[in-house]
This record gives sequence, structure tokens and C-alpha cells, in this order.
Amino acid sequence: MQLQDRINAFVKLGDFIRQFSNANIQKDNKVEHNDLFFDGFKHQLKLAEEHNGWFTTENLRYALNSWATALTLEQLTKWLQPYKISGLTPKTVAVIMAGNIPLVGFHDFLAVLITGHKVLVKQSSNDKHLLPFLAKYLEYVAPEFKGYINFTEKKLENFDAVIATGSNNTARYFEYYFKDKPSIIRNNRNSVAVLTGNESNEDLKNLSEDIFRYYGLGCRNVSKLFVPNGYDFNPFFEAMYHWHPIIEKAKYANNYDYNKAVYLMSEFDMLENGFFMIKEDKNYASPIATVFYEYYDTAESIKAKLIQDQDQIQCIVAKGIIKNEVPFGATQKPQLWDYADSVDSVKFLLSI
Repeated sequence: MQLQDRINAFVKLGDFIRQFSNANIQKDNKVEHNDLFFDGFKHQLKLAEEHNGWFTTENLRYALNSWATALTLEQLTKWLQPYKISGLTPKTVAVIMAGNIPLVGFHDFLAVLITGHKVLVKQSSNDKHLLPFLAKYLEYVAPEFKGYINFTEKKLENFDAVIATGSNNTARYFEYYFKDKPSIIRNNRNSVAVLTGNESNEDLKNLSEDIFRYYGLGCRNVSKLFVPNGYDFNPFFEAMYHWHPIIEKAKYANNYDYNKAVYLMSEFDMLENGFFMIKEDKNYASPIATVFYEYYDTAESIKAKLIQDQDQIQCIVAKGIIKNEVPFGATQKPQLWDYADSVDSVKFLLSI
């Protein structure tokens, strides 16, 4: 397959996904192979939600909308334009995926195939229904992909390179286990927001999307706030309040109740509003239903802190604070060229 053929195939996949990305799922008769796949994917979405309580209809729809937006001819062409992708000898790249949010490993899957390699996927048990079905659709619109896509639940064998995502503990295991293979190994990172006290209500409402989308389970979710000394949290809590229906979700409510009880029994100082807590803490990874915060003195001091801790940070939400900051409300809307951990996976794949 030529690069343009691969791009065209993923554009068709984007057209297929787009049917499921709105509140009202509507069949588009112009989408190829819908008679074979449309009802089947509706069933897979139902199975995904039943299997993983965090994968609500809303969050599944949000993830699909993100990928439908990305998988267009314009976006794919813009992403790949800087690279020279031709004459590559196909290698088998093992991709070990996380399962914290729906289709979280899709970018790696896409990058491997779009560069002309073969992908060997080891999925998380938490997110195992959607990608194999979408891969089968991809093989129908572009039969040349057959033999280029494989899934396994067994020990990984017969691969040339690896992209693996996991916790800090599993990352250390990955680094040892794959030490003789070209690799990208990702571990835990968290996202932060730097507030100045001058944010508008709209800014803070947008920030609530960065905090609560996917229940805060993604590495691009804001789990830590940096605020100036003397910061007034009242406007912040007011802007968060429209997310209060989240407490009606049992899994979220159970985590909220548990973490609140732990904080109260430990006599930790924290602020809460009935569905959400903030706690002063120097750590970056906060529990579900909680965001940590830390005070800073000056713009220069917080810049230095962010640079010092950059290996722990995925996204920085801010306005006019630091280079490569992300606008309020945009952490869960990454572009194709917004690489996890700032490691260019396409460049890596072209080098193996």
C-alpha cells in the first residue's frame, strides 16, 4: 500500500466512527460496508459499557467524536506532511495498551499502520471490545491491511520494536524486558493547571472539562492546580458546580465517599462541595473525585517548578504562563501531532 492508500482507509474509518459520535446515532448510507458493521459496532459499544463501568455512553461518544474529528483527509495530511514516509521495510511493532479511557491506545495503532508497519496489539482487559472491531472494518475498506493487524492475549513474540504504556511499576518491568528492542516506554504522568486568579468564569468552566471528563482517569486530565498565595477558591468551586450530576454515577460516588472518609479520618485539611474535593498536596497524582493544589509565589518560581518536574507532567493548562501550554478545556482534544510524553512516535517508527 502507498501512504495515500493508508490515509484514505483511515478517512473511511473516521466516516464510520462519526455515525456513533453524537447523542443520536444515525446510519449514513454513504458509509462503506455499513450493512455488515453498523449494528455490530452498536453492540460492541453496549458490551464496552457493560464490561467497564467507567465507559459510560457519554464518555464512549466523546472518545469516538475525538477520533472522528482527527481521522479526516485534512488532519491526517497535515500530521504526516513533515515526514518522509516511503520505501520503508515493514517491521512488526508490538503495542501494549492501557485501558483507562476508551480507545486510549488508538494513536499508537494508527501511527504503526500509517507508517507502513505491522501492528501486534496487546490490549488492556478494561478496553477490549472496540479496537478489534474497528480493525476488522479497516481490513474491509482496505484488504491490503490483512496480515498487518494482529491481536494477542498471550506472551508477545516475534516483534521488532515495542510501544508500551503502563504504570510506573510496569514501565520498569517493560524497560528491563524490552531492553534489547527499540522501544517507547511510557509511565504515569499527570496534567496540571496554573491559575493566576484572573481567570474568567468561562476559563474555569472550561477547566472543569479538563478535570472531570473520563472521571479524571486520563493522563491528560488535570489532577493538580498551582495557585498563587491567597487564592480565592470560591469562583473555582462555582465554575465546577455544573458537573454535580457526576455524583449520581455509582463508581464515582463510591470513590468520592471512600476518599472523603480517608481524608476525614486522617484529619487532612480539604475543601469539598458534595461531589468533589481539593486538597493541598505536593504530589501530582490525585485520587478520583479529588484534585490536589499547591501555592506558588511568582510566575518565575512556578515556571521553574514546571520545568524541573516536566517528566511527571503530560499537559500544562494555563494562559500566558509557559511555552506549549494547553488552553483551558482542551486537554482531552489533542491533535494527532500532540504526542504522549512529547515523544514523536512517527519519528521513532520511521527509524526502526
